[in-house]
Amino acid sequence: MSIKKEGYRMSINDLVLKVNDVLTGSVLIIALVGIGLLFTFKLGFIQIRGFKDGWNRTFGGLFSKKGDAGKDGMSSFQALATAIAAQVGTGNIAGAATAIAVGGPGAIFWMWISAFLGMSTIFAEAVMAQKFKQVSDDGTVTGGPVYYIRGAFKGTFGKVLAAIFAVLIIFALGFMGNAVQSNSIAASWNTAFGIPKIAMGIFVAVVSLFVFTGGMKRIAKVTELIVPIMAAFYIVGSLIVIFANVTAIPAAFHDIIVGAFKPAAVAGGAMGATLKLAVQKGVARGLFSNEAGMGSTPHAHAVAKVKHPVEQGFVAMIGVFIDTFVILNLTALVIITTGSRTTGLTGAQLSQYAFSTLYGKFGEIFIAICMLFFAFSTIIGWYFFGEANIRYLFGAKAVKIYSIIVCICVALGSLQEVELVWNMADCFNSMMVIPNAIALVALSGLVKKTHDDYYNNFFYQSWQHYGMGIGNPLLPGPIYNRDGSLKFRSNRVRANHWAFSGTPSDEWAYRVLMSYALHWGTYVNPLDKICKQFSSLYEVTYSPKALAGWHFSVSAAVDHGNFL
Repeated sequence: MSIKKEGYRMSINDLVLKVNDVLTGSVLIIALVGIGLLFTFKLGFIQIRGFKDGWNRTFGGLFSKKGDAGKDGMSSFQALATAIAAQVGTGNIAGAATAIAVGGPGAIFWMWISAFLGMSTIFAEAVMAQKFKQVSDDGTVTGGPVYYIRGAFKGTFGKVLAAIFAVLIIFALGFMGNAVQSNSIAASWNTAFGIPKIAMGIFVAVVSLFVFTGGMKRIAKVTELIVPIMAAFYIVGSLIVIFANVTAIPAAFHDIIVGAFKPAAVAGGAMGATLKLAVQKGVARGLFSNEAGMGSTPHAHAVAKVKHPVEQGFVAMIGVFIDTFVILNLTALVIITTGSRTTGLTGAQLSQYAFSTLYGKFGEIFIAICMLFFAFSTIIGWYFFGEANIRYLFGAKAVKIYSIIVCICVALGSLQEVELVWNMADCFNSMMVIPNAIALVALSGLVKKTHDDYYNNFFYQSWQHYGMGIGNPLLPGPIYNRDGSLKFRSNRVRANHWAFSGTPSDEWAYRVLMSYALHWGTYVNPLDKICKQFSSLYEVTYSPKALAGWHFSVSAAVDHGNFL
């Protein structure tokens, strides 16, 4: 099929490619970087201030009981696992390789910058997803950009914008995107083991249907199991290759840093690599791999069971960190340290060659196994995102039909690449950023207000409940007065201030000590041990005067009945 225009015929595929090139080449990069900068400064570099909190919330209870997921939502970790399942896909193997092949090693530096900015964007997405999540009559929790788009724009404009986003994400991820993922699995396993593509496609489709029909509970269980395993497998396999070429690591970082600003100065640099290409390919790969600002992962973060939207915002940032600063970085270092970037290969073939330099034939098997993990987990995540939008457009009754169509796409996608379908998936994926980005900018004030509410109200009022806000002295972050003015920049500063004064008069230090007493258990540990632990935790200079004040406050915590 083609379009006749000005004396030549433009195929539909050419038109789709042209539109996508314009979007990914400049429009979306400018938009997503701009939004990242907006939230980075508006929220006071939340990706730095909130990183420790996000890390603790993500990995603090990794080996403890997560809690059962159901129609009422899932745990914060399960929501993150579902998001990472979608974020970490075949692009983590092929995408970084393409960025290096075209933009040179310097593209990786710009990938870091885009991911850093993306952490603030995904924080805003998760917070708004939590803020506008919906509970149906049967108790099913759902959420995503369609709901906060409607919240940002009332009336017809909001309805139309939300509907456009819903249609785009259903086709881009649920149908066409999952066909692409299936094809990646089938192709890699056919190469490594000689398994017929259609056989692999049917197998993946059947397993996928089993997961889909189990609803949110089964999806959460599968992703929280698969994601840690696949991440560990890839990390270990990559580190073995990197440390086998340990002498090349300093040179690799040199090439990344120098190549970010002077691509031509890097020996063996990509043919024709320029600063523009390095920036463009690095930023694009960082943004489109971690999906920050694209409106996909908010569907998972919306259903997390948290006490305040900001808590899930912290966790969401860790997803970007794992996707880009861990997985994509490892792929890049494997390629650069093995010297594979000068082979002329690109995409998954370049990654496969890099691993084969150490593993030989097992390199193909390693990539095939990783492709299965990465692509299958992405199929689950993208299905879940599409399902939320099916519910929005057509109601719960349409979910079963949607799941069957997705499985058909998965089976058929394994057969061969259909160029038009593949390119349309990329184009729709890019286009769905636009309505999401418009809504985020419109809601930036609400994001800031919700952020401030966490620190000024929730964080303040919940000190007396262990594990919440200031009640847990292990949580970092600034503390504000009731009028919103900054009181202490961090828990450590607050503790130092109090130790210097040597009195328990400071209200905040008094409250921290009370919660700390609850945490360590004054009926179990001697008071001096509690105070010494508190002193060590915040690196406060230990003095008899401060200890006296601490004794007084811990005793007051017991006297005031805080254990009750």
